[in-house]
Amino acid sequence: MKTALITGGQQGIGLGIAQALSAAGFGVVMAAEVEESAPAVQAALHALPKARYLRHDLLGGDPAALLDAVGDVTCFVSNAGVPARQRGDMLALTAESFDHVMGINLRGAFFLAQEVARRMLASPSAHYRSMLFITSVSAQMISVERAEYCLSKSAAATMAQLFAVRMAPHGVGVFDLRPGIIDTAMTAAVHDKYSARIAEGLVPAQRWGLPSDIGSVAVPLALGQMAFANGAVLPVDGGLSISRL
Repeated sequence: MKTALITGGQQGIGLGIAQALSAAGFGVVMAAEVEESAPAVQAALHALPKARYLRHDLLGGDPAALLDAVGDVTCFVSNAGVPARQRGDMLALTAESFDHVMGINLRGAFFLAQEVARRMLASPSAHYRSMLFITSVSAQMISVERAEYCLSKSAAATMAQLFAVRMAPHGVGVFDLRPGIIDTAMTAAVHDKYSARIAEGLVPAQRWGLPSDIGSVAVPLALGQMAFANGAVLPVDGGLSISRL
């Protein structure tokens, strides 16, 4: 059976992807740092009764132990991430906040992806295999009040390109999906702010993005329907990142 491992798959964008891949015939394994008893995890398992949940801390967890528990991974979705702890002047950014965001969004994500890639190369599969990196429009569009987040996503976008080049000769598709303003718990604190800006024309599609929007893009990538587009960057942002006057 095709198996998708999705970090942060218990909520938000990750859950949207988990639901879409499950509907496409993948067995889904969600991994995050919270306990399985957490309300979000229980709600996700209720929505996806055939899915599994494994606890894994990107900051200090053992990627090999996680993957031993998962088994062969057909589609790896590197989605888990954290925002800036506090929005504010980048000139007041602390090393602690910088290290926290970079540790999860970049360092932890890299070493888990590295172990996934190693195992994919060590165990050939009859299924098309893929690695999907969920970065952000913030990889290119800066916000000076959350510098550490933008830096982490810019570096994660480069990470996706690196894995694309390394894995392409082996038929593994690697893609960079860049969500825009998505309606999730992560954006709840700025919902009113962005709703007003969307109404003013910030997003050409004139609406918030939904986790299902990212899920619908992930499916053809995971199924190999865009295999020769290896390394592609796909904005999933309703046109937000299009340069305009």
